[in-house]
Parts: sequence; C-alpha cells; structure tokens
Amino acid sequence: MSRICFIAQFPPPIHGLSKAVDTLFNSRLASEYDFEKVDITNNKKFLTNLIKISKSRADLFYFTISQTKGGNMRDLMILKLLSMQHKKCLVHLHGGYYRQLVDNDLGASQRKSNYNAVKKLAGAIVLGPSLKSIFEGMIDDRRIITVPNCVDDEFLMSDDEFENKIASFNDRKIKHVLYLSNFIRSKGYPEVLKMAKEEKERVRSGEDRRFHFDFAGAFFEKAEEDYFFGFIKDNELEEYVTYHGIVSGGKKAELLKNSDIFVLLSRYPKEGQPISILEAMGNGMLIVTTDHAGIPDIVSEGNIICKSESDYKNIDLNKVSADIERLNRETVKSHYMQENYINNMDRAFKEVLKDAD
Repeated sequence: MSRICFIAQFPPPIHGLSKAVDTLFNSRLASEYDFEKVDITNNKKFLTNLIKISKSRADLFYFTISQTKGGNMRDLMILKLLSMQHKKCLVHLHGGYYRQLVDNDLGASQRKSNYNAVKKLAGAIVLGPSLKSIFEGMIDDRRIITVPNCVDDEFLMSDDEFENKIASFNDRKIKHVLYLSNFIRSKGYPEVLKMAKEEKERVRSGEDRRFHFDFAGAFFEKAEEDYFFGFIKDNELEEYVTYHGIVSGGKKAELLKNSDIFVLLSRYPKEGQPISILEAMGNGMLIVTTDHAGIPDIVSEGNIICKSESDYKNIDLNKVSADIERLNRETVKSHYMQENYINNMDRAFKEVLKDAD
C-alpha cells in the first residue's frame, strides 16, 4: 500500500480549499492508500511541520500550494526540503493566480526558485483546461493534470426534490437570485446589489415583482460590510434583499435548493473554479457569471457568461427556464459529483506513483 502525505490546509476554518482537502483525506481512498497529514494552516507551527515532513517515509507528498508572496516563500522551503531528500511531490493549485504571482509579483531570485522547484515536481494539478497554461513552460506538459472541483453530496438536492422544483417552476411568481461567496468587490457582489435596485425601480414603474435577491458569505473587511448594508439602506431595498450570513450544513443546502438564479460576476485575481457555481448548477439554477479564470470550463451552454464588467447591465434574468435548470443539474451529475472528484484524484495519484517507480 502506497503512503501519501498531505501537506495542506485542513478545517477549521472551512473554505473551498480546506473542504476539498478534507473530503479527499476522508474518502474511500483512505483505505486504498496509507494517508498521513501535515496541517499547514497555522504558520506558527512551520518548524514543527518541517520536522514532520523530513521524518515522513511517504512515497508521495501531496501539496496544496499558496498564491501569496509570504505563502510562496513557505512553500519554496518545503519544496526545497523535499527535493534535498529526493522525495516525490505532486502539487495541487486551487486557484488561478500562481503564474501571475511568480512572473509579475516576485523578485528575480524568488521567481527563479519557483521555476527550479516546479521543474522537479512529479506533477502539478490544475482545476480545468483553461488553467493548464499556469504551469506551461515550467514543467513538462505531460505532468500537468486536470482535476475539476466537485459538489459535496450534502449540498446536492435529491432527484425527488429537483423534480418538485421543476414541476413548480411556472407557479413560482417570484424567482430567487443567489449570491453565495465571500464579500470581495472583485467577486461582483456590488453588481448584484445594483440588479436588486433595478428590480425595485422596475416594480415602481408598475410592473409585477419578479425577483428576490439572497446573499450569503463572509465579510473580511469592515468597509465591505458598511458598503453592502449602506447600499441596501440608502436605496430602501430591505424588501428585495436578504442577507443570510455565513451558511453551512442544512442551512446552506436549503438556500441552494430554494434558489433559481446564481450570480457570481467574478473578476477576482486569484479565482480558480468556484465550487459555489457547481453547487448552484447541481441544484438546478441558471448561472450568471464571467469568462474569468477556470469558470468557462464548467458552465454549460444556455447560461449567461459576461465578457466585460459592464455586461451585467444587459443581463436578462428572465432567461431562467426549467430546461436550463435540468441541463445544469445533469452536467453536474455526469461530471462534478463527489465520486468524480475522488476517482480523478485516484487516477492522478496512480499516474504519479507509477512514474515514480
């Protein structure tokens, strides 16, 4: 049985990366491989973690790398240690900014160290075909592996629930629009607020009310929180907007199940492949998003993909239909289920371990 050491962030806190790592570590693969872990969430434990890594007898080290300057410096030290001990390493990039970081943000010495480190890797995983260019020219193309994200089983509505949602589609006069992400300007939440304002103005002009806007996620800066609630107050949108806080578990599953349209107009520089989009598709929503990072790899035809930041002004939310809801759900069930992710990672492990023999 091959031994694999995870060098990664584990929950808490729970975010896309830590959840994906935890899902993999506790999957059925734990009985097919001998898994061990080095949790690098707390940088204060860096020296302790280096000792753990140096003492590990793993056949392969699975390493989720950072996209920040400080995190990259830490990663380089870990990769240097693995290289000095002639240990095989497979890195997994849960984002889309690493190459820009290396080529544009780092000094010459640190940039060179990244190129040297990546060249020695057993493999590098990216989230989709659009992101393979991140490692091109740094490592042999044959060692760049694509493994898309997935929807955890707990956040996918049942087939019966979905069929009931489709059956009641025409009876639901007010459709629910969902923004589920962190509150960062470049994620596009201000544009969704403006959509809510336009809905109110349209209703005031005498038309029937059609949409309600639901928001969920974390605020990392007081300025973002002040902007969000200030916009709602200044434009008297209390009847059109609901903030659900940070959602997880059953509350998150219920919010996904009851929404019809998902909007994430992201231009976030570190964006990779938002799991929230896959969750929305799996729960039968129309997707309104951008052609940014790895997003086009997962969003099927019939959804709305904005090419520029101002395109949101021309979005027709009435495009939502039972047909696109069904298509999006089937796309997820065919390609982006939790078991798909586990199988893809299993193939990646086997491929790298085979080459390592």
